[in-house]
Amino acid sequence: MRIFIVTVLALLVGLALWRGVDRLADRREWARLRATAPVNPARFDPAMLDGLPEPARRYLSFAIAEGAPLTPVAELRMTGTFRLGDASQPRAMAMSARQILAPPHGFIWRMSAKDGVMRVGGSDSGAWTRFWLMGLIPVARVGKGADHDRSALGRQVIEAVLWTPAAALPGPGVRWEEAGPDTARVVFTLDGHDHVVDLSLLPNGQPTRAVIARWSDVNPDRMHRLQPFGGDLLAFGQFDGFTIPTRVRIGHFPGTDAFFPFFEAEISEVRFLTSGH
Repeated sequence: MRIFIVTVLALLVGLALWRGVDRLADRREWARLRATAPVNPARFDPAMLDGLPEPARRYLSFAIAEGAPLTPVAELRMTGTFRLGDASQPRAMAMSARQILAPPHGFIWRMSAKDGVMRVGGSDSGAWTRFWLMGLIPVARVGKGADHDRSALGRQVIEAVLWTPAAALPGPGVRWEEAGPDTARVVFTLDGHDHVVDLSLLPNGQPTRAVIARWSDVNPDRMHRLQPFGGDLLAFGQFDGFTIPTRVRIGHFPGTDAFFPFFEAEISEVRFLTSGH
């Protein structure tokens, strides 16, 4: 019995230390991403949109106010619902999260969720996916690899277009294309791959839906391939000169019968960062 107790205690200590290593990595990566915020960023001038397709000008004019500081780095707080399983057997959990988004350098989404006594917490980033059950049992761990990296870049791109729209201004690796009278299409070229986001627009430029062709294996074949990811943009708010979605419903295969909105969130706080702030 004594050996059993010692073994269990050693296991618990080891898991706690492992969890501590994860938290330390989170803090270090968060600090690295914060440090990418620009010093004295340029201010938005509508002339920056000259030559773009009309839907692109419409969206960017809606999302960025004249004179807004053009930083692509933001910290967000959110609450909502995170669903495990699938549409046939969903398990909804109350979720709260903090996020730093710093395209093209990366992101961290730090989440905790609970359903009764079940609690899940951890982080998702461009470098890893790590979640723990009850703070001690690892339930999902994915490290760097070609498929994970490409999928994470897709998530970073669609969130950048919506939540840090300064990152979507035309420049190296970012271009806007014609895609229809009420569709704004932006293409980010990162790590040798094009990441294509389509925004469905109202006449005032407000997007109602965002969809990216994302590299993913969330499909019946469990094979990585490009497939639709995104969803509905249900409410908006203004922060530091940016108008961004504050209520979203996101999942795989939006606009189809297979759509399963596993992520529904309301943004409660946004801070756009510049160096030293």
